[in-house]
Amino acid sequence: MKKIGLPLFLVFVGIAFLLMSSEPATPVIYIIGDSTAAQKDTTQGKLERGWGMMLHEFFDDGVRVENHAVNGRSSRSFYAEGRWQKVIDKVKPGDYVIIQFGHNDEKPQPDRHTDVGTTFDAHLAQYVIETKAKGATPILMSPMTRRNFYLKPPKQDDDEKLRETTFKGEHVNSDTLVDTHGAYRYVARRVAQQYGVPFVDANKISHDIEQKLGVEGSRKLHMWVEPGIYSWAPKGRQDNTHYNIYGARVMAKALAKAIGKAVPALKSHVRR
Repeated sequence: MKKIGLPLFLVFVGIAFLLMSSEPATPVIYIIGDSTAAQKDTTQGKLERGWGMMLHEFFDDGVRVENHAVNGRSSRSFYAEGRWQKVIDKVKPGDYVIIQFGHNDEKPQPDRHTDVGTTFDAHLAQYVIETKAKGATPILMSPMTRRNFYLKPPKQDDDEKLRETTFKGEHVNSDTLVDTHGAYRYVARRVAQQYGVPFVDANKISHDIEQKLGVEGSRKLHMWVEPGIYSWAPKGRQDNTHYNIYGARVMAKALAKAIGKAVPALKSHVRR
């Protein structure tokens, strides 16, 4: 048998490489946002989870999910700290970027605070503009609701401090979930309409889930931990913002379904 010469062999290798490199890359769904979506420390049996950690469970292998949401960040601080730059540098045409802020934009600290109608809108718009410039699709989401069945919501200067709470039970005076976000929950929809990009009303979705479960049932979604069970929370914990494993999975499933409706190209990738 006649041997193939080295030049011809290199041609075959080059053709094979071109064919392999011409295969379309798997689209990535990037998530940027706050602690309701964020990656969590799961060591020592810790139970807190962000819905972004679970979202991949509800999409098939036709897309990949990368969660870059971080505890305590607002639309301002996520950008100012350079976290957004690390994400947008990776984004390529055909990818998707879920943008969800609000919990910490409400906070008074100047490094996090933004105002409705001006700086909050402007920061969300900046993420949208830069995502579109990369040929990717931005998906704006309103903030997740807080579990609050009290007519006058407790002042929450920092949701991160909820990890320092102790279990003590609660007093409620409403059978209906009471909003804590005010006008912040409407901004993502407004910016999405302005730029013609997909919008998912995560605030309503999470509100309806909490409301359906009611005062007692909705506790099962959150970091309600009785004392004396876990070494990482010896006095227990009572947190109505952050999710446990079950809660994060429930929210992620509902959000995945809504994403499929808002973005037709992703609908076929949502697991039933």
